[in-house]
Amino acid sequence: MAVLSEEQEMLRNMAREWVANESPVAKFRAVRAGGEPRAYDPAAYATMAQMGWTGVIIPEAFGGYDFGWLSAGMIVEELGKTVTASPLVATTLAAAAIVLGGSDEQKARWLPQLASGAVIGTLAIDEGPHHNPRTLATTVAGGALTGTKAFVHEAHDATLFVVAAADGLYLVEGAEGTVDVATRHLADMRSHAQVTFSGAAAQKLEHGGDDLLDKVLDRARILTACEMLGMAQQVFDTTLGYLKQRVQFNQVLSSFQALQHRMADLFGDLAMMRSAVEGGLQALDSGVMVPQAAALAKAEANRVLHTISREGVQLHGGIGMTDEYDIGFYLKRARVLEASWGTTSFLKDRFATLSGY
Repeated sequence: MAVLSEEQEMLRNMAREWVANESPVAKFRAVRAGGEPRAYDPAAYATMAQMGWTGVIIPEAFGGYDFGWLSAGMIVEELGKTVTASPLVATTLAAAAIVLGGSDEQKARWLPQLASGAVIGTLAIDEGPHHNPRTLATTVAGGALTGTKAFVHEAHDATLFVVAAADGLYLVEGAEGTVDVATRHLADMRSHAQVTFSGAAAQKLEHGGDDLLDKVLDRARILTACEMLGMAQQVFDTTLGYLKQRVQFNQVLSSFQALQHRMADLFGDLAMMRSAVEGGLQALDSGVMVPQAAALAKAEANRVLHTISREGVQLHGGIGMTDEYDIGFYLKRARVLEASWGTTSFLKDRFATLSGY
């Protein structure tokens, strides 16, 4: 496991306590039952902002705390344990894009608002059913951006979109009339939308180099893998607890050797996943081999969470298939996140390319 500073341990413990007490899975059930397209609790997000979570990776000069990516990842991991719905990840990634590529004026305008929680941001990258950042039809002419983005996360309350066009990344405000948000219902019941930009006013992120989009996507992969790590850990812990108390044939299920072997395999997978994800966060903070670490972290997160979420449902037996039991939420969210920012095959191919193969 990563070695944490005293401040990071305090931050992790605060996040762990808040999530356990104030944002259990029951809160997500309430959000889901409400049926709002935004699919999160604005009051809970406001509390996250008050605790400083929205400004973790933003420099102090712009109202943030500059605690680094390892700190941000620990918070997201804890949120993943209870499938807490919020635009924190999307907003953090939008802020990262501006930190990496924004002008002084763009940073001064947007970063303080993102850090305070006053503005919600998100990435609008892919245009088809699969992640493919190399095929972009979105264009910009005379400062007006036109294009359609598929399955944009947390789009319903976003007032700032970081949009990928053929010639770079642009900032677009969610102005009525030029930005149309159409809800897309996915298995995880979170905020997803097809967003159509019709001549929307856009400002280019001029800095950050020609690989700015790749840098932003690397951060998206790693931070998404952090949420997946929290989910995998919770599914493992919940399943193990269930096997220890469920009696079958007058014996607890955990006494059966075949089930012990399956759980042992999952324990090993989880350790590998944690190593890869924390390695990605450390790569971001050190700036060393970030693209490779990001591809590895997300690919391993895809592999392990897919297995653990499937095994978790199966090992719960019939109750695992019911909506009344929480375990199904993790499988549904897992399948959506597996497809976000690169499937396992996409990431393996990217890692091979980065390694010169």
